[in-house]
Amino acid sequence: MEILRTWVGQPFGELRHVKRVEKLKRQDKDKVVFTNGIFDLLHAGHINLLTFAKSLGGRLVVGINSDRATKMLKGQDRPINNEIDRKAILETLTCVDEVIIFDDVTPHALVEALHPDVLVKGAEWTADEVRRRDNVPEDIEIKVFPLIYRGPGAKYSTTHLVEKARETSA
Repeated sequence: MEILRTWVGQPFGELRHVKRVEKLKRQDKDKVVFTNGIFDLLHAGHINLLTFAKSLGGRLVVGINSDRATKMLKGQDRPINNEIDRKAILETLTCVDEVIIFDDVTPHALVEALHPDVLVKGAEWTADEVRRRDNVPEDIEIKVFPLIYRGPGAKYSTTHLVEKARETSA
């Protein structure tokens, strides 16, 4: 009973079961889904997140931070790829319908203007944290995609790829 109470008491639709649960639902193909990030060096974690986001509706819009905003978030040596190249690369993915460059560290203004049906974020945050931090209106559904690991305790990360490349070239 204790295990059952613990299981029932967990937030629904977040973390490791979210992909399976969403596959069971019939998705409204008129829904606009939004996600955002820097998407500097694409890796399997990005592709999985974008594919999942697209499965939640009919149109996936991806917001990417401008070069200026990326430098504010990640430091002067980032991005590796400029905003035009990052946009062009994302636009080649069949799951992505539109890419918008935004010149801010948060997507708040873009979310307000676009007003998507669903907002997808990686599991670094809970849905409640995303709603508070990014001031997301209550009528926008927030889905949290679980982090993808490339090995035990090692999540996919552009920062990790950059560090590894620097170590290799040194």
